[in-house]
Amino acid sequence: MSRYLPYNPDQGYLVPPRVDEVLDADHLCFFIRRVVERLDLGGFEEAYSAAGGMLYHPSLMLKVWLYAYALGVTSSRRLERRIREDLAFSLSGGRRAAGLLGAERVPAAAWACDQRLLHPGGGDGARVGPGQLGTVAIDATRIKASASPDKVVKIERGERARTRLKVRRWQQACDADDPNENAGSGVGAAIEALEQVELSRDLAPLPRPRKGVLRQSATDPDARFLRARGGRFVLGYTGEIAVSEDHLIVAQRVTAQSTDNASLVPMVELVKTSCGSPPGRVIADSGYYSNHNAEQMEALGIDAYVPDSNLARELNLGHQADDLRCHDPRLRRMREKMRSEQGRHLYRKRKAIVEPVFGVLKQQRNLREFRLRSLDKVAIEFALAATAYNLTRIHRSR
Repeated sequence: MSRYLPYNPDQGYLVPPRVDEVLDADHLCFFIRRVVERLDLGGFEEAYSAAGGMLYHPSLMLKVWLYAYALGVTSSRRLERRIREDLAFSLSGGRRAAGLLGAERVPAAAWACDQRLLHPGGGDGARVGPGQLGTVAIDATRIKASASPDKVVKIERGERARTRLKVRRWQQACDADDPNENAGSGVGAAIEALEQVELSRDLAPLPRPRKGVLRQSATDPDARFLRARGGRFVLGYTGEIAVSEDHLIVAQRVTAQSTDNASLVPMVELVKTSCGSPPGRVIADSGYYSNHNAEQMEALGIDAYVPDSNLARELNLGHQADDLRCHDPRLRRMREKMRSEQGRHLYRKRKAIVEPVFGVLKQQRNLREFRLRSLDKVAIEFALAATAYNLTRIHRSR
């Protein structure tokens, strides 16, 4: 008698007829499906035009992409393969979704910006309600764009290139009307003269770059060179999140700003919009500090703990900040608050609240580089990743 279990790769059913014999009823794919089915996606259905053939339903699209981002699958080709081979992917949206990877991705994924899924009370079985929001930590990270940092142009040079292109297209249009008419009097000489001028400019000594001259990516014009850790520059975007004490993302957005100090008030407003009420307390790093921001937080009645750069050096490294030049009363009040026992405790707590979320998104969910281009589309990717993170967090804590 054989000791081995029977094995027949040619059997009719490799998977049992009942799905619950393979996947638990509380599997993540079923949880995401239940959440999405509770949503009103009528706005997306109305956005589709009457032209074209049969379409995949926005609900199906959203289920598949949310489950994919929850597992760190952000590639369209890999997702299509997983749908064909992975039972959980097939059940999240249906096996017919294997060919969903066209332009329909954008309108379906854009729904992830709906704040009902991004605030703590927005998921199925969530433990925290909108009225219970307390301390929120705000931080930002640089995410690479889907563009090469070597393919950049200056704005002025790009304008001259577009001018030459317009002249060439006009010449081609004239020649297409009647190639034999007025032969020999085309604009080729003018084009050559223009190119000679441009060539002489290129050969001339280059002036020192002026402040404010923007280097623009030829592949993704919305991307910017942003300073990252270690003094290096990254061609990409800034992803910003506000995280509650139970590590749920309560607000998110993507910008191309090189600094963060103009983002504190907009992020607080996003938290208020998504949760229905402003946070009771806000913690942020020194990049978000300005005297104007401190005044705005006081005007909004929000207890903010945001150190300036010198005080942050004191809190992190122990180097005493110079208070002799600290003349602004708003800065003095913030320094006094941050140096208190509660302020030091909250500033240490900030890292434990927000940094693990970025670690999960970038290390586990492969969000170190965007796959789409333009600010609108990378915002879709970031919103999908944030929504999927919240759903997995709520699912595990149920």
